[in-house]
Amino acid sequence: MNTTERPLRPLNVLRRRQLAVLAWVYFVFIGLATIILGTFAIAFSASLKDNPLESPFRLIFPQITPSVWIKAADLGRQGADNPWWGGFAPGGELVFSLTYAAPAGVDLVTPEVEVPRRKPGSGLAAAITTTFASDYAIVELTGTSDRFFVSTEPETGQNIRWLARTFDYKISYSEEAGDNIWIERLPFTALAPRTQTLLEATLPVTRMERRGRVASWNNIAPGALGLILNSYRRVISETVDLSSGDRLLFKWMGNSFQIAVGRVILMIVLSSLAGYALARLQFRGVRLVFVLVIFSMTVPVQVTFISNYLVVRDLGLLNSNWSVIMVMIASVHVLLMKQYFESFPREIEEAAMIGGANRFQIFLHIVLPNAKPALIINAIMAFQGAWNDFFWPFVLVTNPPSALAMPVGLLSLRESYGGGQGDWSLVLAGAFISIVPVLIMFVLFQKYIVNNQVTEGIK
Repeated sequence: MNTTERPLRPLNVLRRRQLAVLAWVYFVFIGLATIILGTFAIAFSASLKDNPLESPFRLIFPQITPSVWIKAADLGRQGADNPWWGGFAPGGELVFSLTYAAPAGVDLVTPEVEVPRRKPGSGLAAAITTTFASDYAIVELTGTSDRFFVSTEPETGQNIRWLARTFDYKISYSEEAGDNIWIERLPFTALAPRTQTLLEATLPVTRMERRGRVASWNNIAPGALGLILNSYRRVISETVDLSSGDRLLFKWMGNSFQIAVGRVILMIVLSSLAGYALARLQFRGVRLVFVLVIFSMTVPVQVTFISNYLVVRDLGLLNSNWSVIMVMIASVHVLLMKQYFESFPREIEEAAMIGGANRFQIFLHIVLPNAKPALIINAIMAFQGAWNDFFWPFVLVTNPPSALAMPVGLLSLRESYGGGQGDWSLVLAGAFISIVPVLIMFVLFQKYIVNNQVTEGIK
């Protein structure tokens, strides 16, 4: 026995170290997940705001405040008998209150209020709008009430006595309008001198204009869901085709879905056939073919897009979904399928050959059914890549507007709204709608991503 041999470390010490390493790994992953989900949550909350670029960024705002939901639902019921989506319809009559404050002794004048002649939206929707809420709304001052309160000046510590006056306005649908149409939004503005401050209102003000003199509301009859999901409702109703007036958002999603499904089908067919041929068939030049496949994956699409564009143009497929489906249908998927088929037991194929099956029958009836996990994972990757693909739809499909894919449609949405007007809540809403299909795909097939049951498929 060697007396100089080092004693073994106690098992409990090694166990503690293993647990410490696992704990550190766990907390690192929890931190990364928190950062990613936190960024996602902030972006989603910004899509609900009227001004997602506000500074400082508020975590509590009207769209997520239950007390404001209740008021919005009541105003929607008054305006159009619809507490959920609101609006302004024949028979509508709602009461909206404003409270202004001024130091005691300063004249507190009645603000000048109106329903402005404001187009219900911007960009594409505004270009074809002919209906204005101002043509149907009648505003009347129905009463006022006063109260006094005392506030402390933060700099001097002096108590100041203030007069607060509440103005109640009735906004009713004009019976003389004659059209009897439903109006989605009822804007409202109030102009007051700088000597008096807007203390509160039935609904929180959307924005202050003219250096704080004008309080402006985009819609004072939104309904509960109309307040919360206003950006999402707008991105659906305001993305329209100027020539036909048709809504485009769901057409863009339909085009992207067709492209994604078409590319997935072609990918499954080509990558499975090519991967199996490279993994099992022995022919002259098989290594060269494999090297060429690897090399093609290293070439950026921007290098070959001119030649591809000319081929698609000569085939007469420009401005069609087929032009986008044809490109990038194999690439890395061939390599993944090849690696899977190489891990498939050859003994099963040899047994099938002894039974009289040919190579294609073996592939179709034995190998391919057992490759379901690999095919599903590749299909999910291909669907996600095709759905989020921007470059090829942007190059190959440019006209008409209804033929655009979702990512290109979002670009036109940004140019229409975000470019000059800063309507970024609409752009964020469109972006979040576009990720819904990918999330559904992940939820439905996440078990194939987390746990690849290859061995069960072989059994």
